[in-house]
Amino acid sequence: MTLDPSRVDAVLVDSYSTLVDVESTRYALEPYTDEPRAVARIWQLRSREYAVVGNAVGVYRPATERHRHALRYALDVHDVDVSAAEREEILASYHDLDVYADVRDGLEAVRDAGYPIAILSNGDPSLLASLVETTDIDDLLRATISADEIETYKPAAELYEHAAARLDVAPEALLHVTASWSDVNGARNAGLQTVWLDRTDRSWEQYARDPDAIIDSLCDLPPLLSSH
Repeated sequence: MTLDPSRVDAVLVDSYSTLVDVESTRYALEPYTDEPRAVARIWQLRSREYAVVGNAVGVYRPATERHRHALRYALDVHDVDVSAAEREEILASYHDLDVYADVRDGLEAVRDAGYPIAILSNGDPSLLASLVETTDIDDLLRATISADEIETYKPAAELYEHAAARLDVAPEALLHVTASWSDVNGARNAGLQTVWLDRTDRSWEQYARDPDAIIDSLCDLPPLLSSH
């Protein structure tokens, strides 16, 4: 792992599991099941699978639609009987996820160090608007970039390349910060440097490419960037 901060002109950050805790959707499930955490995990995993398979077979659905189908699948797996209206109420929890405590301070320090910041996300514009409001970071962002713009999900290289073009920065001059293992590999494949944000205190998965650095808080990012 060899992050070269002298090459970084701008910083991309992932959204879900990086800025907000996607597993907090479990709270919306608590009135309907004794296993809200298990249902929420199936919900999130299935939604990610839809994105990967959709890329592979050329079928794109906006994130809210993916989440809606994945939620119904997760509820069916656990035999949870809810009405269509109740499912929509649970789905709406994506607009009000728990924010990690380090988000504002960490990104503000990055901005103050002179680095443009953009969110790069598989979320659709309506979800990302809620995320930016919830995290209170609108004033820190150069852009919020959604997979909807090119109808292709991460970890496909095309979305990272699109982000580079949006920011008018070469891919190799971008640093992507994410809590997602697949996102690290997608960004590396597109030529970006990467930082893995280890929010769950687990070992890096030794399968494909390693991140250029590992941190456990966004507040650790500014010192990395100032080390050149």
